[in-house]
Amino acid sequence: MSPKPYAITLESGTSLLNKTGSWRTARPVYVDRLPPCNHACPAGENIQEWLYRAEEGDCEGAWRQILADNPFPATMGRICYHPCETSCNRGQLDQAVSINGVERFLGDQAIQRGWPVPTAPASGKRVMVVGAGPGGLSASYHLARLGHEVTVYEASPKAGGMMRYGIPRYRLPREQLNAEIARIESLGVRIELGARIDDVLKAKRDGSFDARKLLHRLRERRRNGESPPRFSSE
Repeated sequence: MSPKPYAITLESGTSLLNKTGSWRTARPVYVDRLPPCNHACPAGENIQEWLYRAEEGDCEGAWRQILADNPFPATMGRICYHPCETSCNRGQLDQAVSINGVERFLGDQAIQRGWPVPTAPASGKRVMVVGAGPGGLSASYHLARLGHEVTVYEASPKAGGMMRYGIPRYRLPREQLNAEIARIESLGVRIELGARIDDVLKAKRDGSFDARKLLHRLRERRRNGESPPRFSSE
């Protein structure tokens, strides 16, 4: 007779004696996976969350959920190639949810209604950002929401980077782009236009900044035959 307790003498998958179903001695592991639309989103948006809020009629709440990851919903709702819709499970039943169209609608509603963006208390820290393209502006937005004082230096005469200079006006109306950039500025972000930075460390010291965020341009790196850029902060 086995000295082991009754419950663990049974082999995995058997119920010969108690007939209560399969017995398992292995502990189940919960795996947290993203929905297909979220997994495919280049911006990492919590798509099912803001779609749920929008469906419930809470458009402002849906918009704020987008802003947790992406400060440009009106812009992305126009220019994104929406791989989320290609991955949408609904497409296997009838047709994919128009995620990109809903995002565009929410972004336009925020501009028309002037929904404000709250920020954290001032941290007392100053950050210098080089480049007012989508990466630099997004970094500035999230830093400002954390309460940091941000100054962006941009060599071009206008902010926006490839969103402004690489995408035609018929695809991305400048009114929407300007409004979303202005929203970032309303958080206290200061954008210095026509200000090219050649010596980043010197500019950091001269401006008494606590940190720097470098956003190099791939085109310039490739032109100089250098390796791809690495974003760095100090």
